[in-house]
Amino acid sequence: MPTNDKNIMTRLYVVTTCMFLFAFAVLFKLVNIQVVQGDKYKALAMKRTEKMFTIDPNRGNLYSDDGSLLATSVSRYTIRFDAVTVSDADFKKYIVPLSDALSGMLGSSSSHYQQLLRKAKAHKNRYALIARNLDYSEYMAVKDFPLFNRGPYKGGLIIEQKTVREHPLGKIAERSVGYEHVDDNGYYSGVGLERAFGPYLRGVEGKRLKQKIANNQWKPIGWDNIVEPKDGYDLVSTIDINIQDIAHHALLGQLEKYKADHGCVIVMETETGEVKAISNLGQTKDGKYYERLNYAIGESHEPGSTFKLMSLVAALEDKVIDTSAVIDTEKGRWRLYDRTVKDSKWGGYGKISLARAFEVSSNVAFAKMVHNNYKDDPSKYVNRLLKMNLGRQLDLPIKGEGKPVIRSPGDKGWSGISLAWMSYGYEVSLTPLQTLTFYNAIANDGEMVKPRLIKEVREWDQTIEKFDKEVISASICSKETAAMAQDLLKKVVEDEHGTGHKLYSPNFSMAGKTGTAQKNYASQDPDKLKYISTFAGYFPADEPKYSCIVVIHEPDKSVGYYGADVSGPVFKSIAQKVYATSPLTDEVDMDKMKDENLETSYQKYYVEAQKTYHKMPNVQGMSGMDAISILENLGIQVEVKGNGKVKKQSISHGTDLKNVHSITLELS
Repeated sequence: MPTNDKNIMTRLYVVTTCMFLFAFAVLFKLVNIQVVQGDKYKALAMKRTEKMFTIDPNRGNLYSDDGSLLATSVSRYTIRFDAVTVSDADFKKYIVPLSDALSGMLGSSSSHYQQLLRKAKAHKNRYALIARNLDYSEYMAVKDFPLFNRGPYKGGLIIEQKTVREHPLGKIAERSVGYEHVDDNGYYSGVGLERAFGPYLRGVEGKRLKQKIANNQWKPIGWDNIVEPKDGYDLVSTIDINIQDIAHHALLGQLEKYKADHGCVIVMETETGEVKAISNLGQTKDGKYYERLNYAIGESHEPGSTFKLMSLVAALEDKVIDTSAVIDTEKGRWRLYDRTVKDSKWGGYGKISLARAFEVSSNVAFAKMVHNNYKDDPSKYVNRLLKMNLGRQLDLPIKGEGKPVIRSPGDKGWSGISLAWMSYGYEVSLTPLQTLTFYNAIANDGEMVKPRLIKEVREWDQTIEKFDKEVISASICSKETAAMAQDLLKKVVEDEHGTGHKLYSPNFSMAGKTGTAQKNYASQDPDKLKYISTFAGYFPADEPKYSCIVVIHEPDKSVGYYGADVSGPVFKSIAQKVYATSPLTDEVDMDKMKDENLETSYQKYYVEAQKTYHKMPNVQGMSGMDAISILENLGIQVEVKGNGKVKKQSISHGTDLKNVHSITLELS
């Protein structure tokens, strides 16, 4: 065989061998992919084209004590259109009626939606946006629209669901209600009840399979979820909507009047510790107020003269003095080492009893009382305060509770003047809620109860967990000491010399203590000297049902800054309106009372109440309560003097009601 032929055959064998080896390698790879690693690559392919998404459950609702919604989760829906899955015949048949239905619900013209749908069909858009943020009823209606009612495959309907949190009361109690967020790593953060009780509210996530389509977008596969989400539990709070509304607006009005930086109000049920209202308002740069921070729970500050109650109870319990003991206020100035204790009244009060010193809020008297009786053993005073639970946090479920500060001898900052300064609320620090908890204990005959914001956890009509009254201390002091303190707190308001006398009303009773604490008092610049105005107490004075504290920071000094002027009116307004809207006394069994005069009076009231008035009615001779009811239902503001029946009305009978806005009734 010629040499050339041999070379050709050799080359042919080499090429054939290479082709055989290549074919074998391809075959081996195919077998390996399909048999050996088939499951791996199938999973990878599925992962790239199909993916399991989590579905957020509906967060549980947060209710007030009467069932009103404070926070709720609402489902919102996004509607998209897959133009590829719809046949040309169906698209042509249903595009006009579908566009008409969308126009009727969403507002834009039918031609707008026809153009949108045709464009999606022309561009083979599998994820065209139709509408966002639809509620549940709108979503259900869309599902029944022409074409869309044929489902996700034949009708091209794509539904995306999300939940949003809404607060039906708006800004009222917003900070206390709070919020909760979760980041990409599953870490939860937030504030208020939403965060504190997040594990109950969150629910369990569901699962939904989606398919990857063009432009890296994902659309749901089928109608149903793989795993349905489980909604969170509902919470029933202790908040009373009526009292919350009263407290919010009373605080807001006073903050605006005094141009204050911020303030808070807490109203608590005396016996149970249930917080019925909690409002926190801070000023923005433009002078508006909103729920900026939870000052009531988180802001620990020097309480000023409201702390005199704590000093009084400590001294009475230790029996180092009694309320009749006489103390010389030395013209309102008392020098202690290199400092001077001062009374707000220039010239002081002379020699007065401890009881009167409490009523007039004498700093000198209290500084002398505590310093002189405890200077040889200052730990005795501090230990008494600590025994009354004043040095401990309340251990609330809400995060961010401020830490109380009660210094002991040897602590940093302790000095020879510490006893005197602590006696009237300096060199100590408490949050408003911690202060209120102590005042509530005095109103409660010495029993200190833990403030409570949640009543129970519910799933539909079933109680999952109940939060009952929790007692911190069965007795922070003896009943005798509590009774003496109650009497003095009552006199602060009722006695003409008391610092809270401006708040006195003959129509309802209340007891409490004013407080005016200086901020930045170490500064020599008078412009930097600011104040904290406080009023803490309870009502009614004799059988307390509610305790309350009002704290207002940095009121405009040119308008006023004393606790009785700034915070006191908020307390009074709350007490007055709660009296007017809440039954604070036991009901009388009318069946056991056979009073003909009462029956006659009621019949007269009933007849008058049924009338339609255009002129001022004659209410003389009627009971005060009946007259007030009739007149206030006519939109007239009523001022009452005295008790009993109406003796005189300031607006004459027959006056046109169009010209009447207010009236004064004299009762006897």
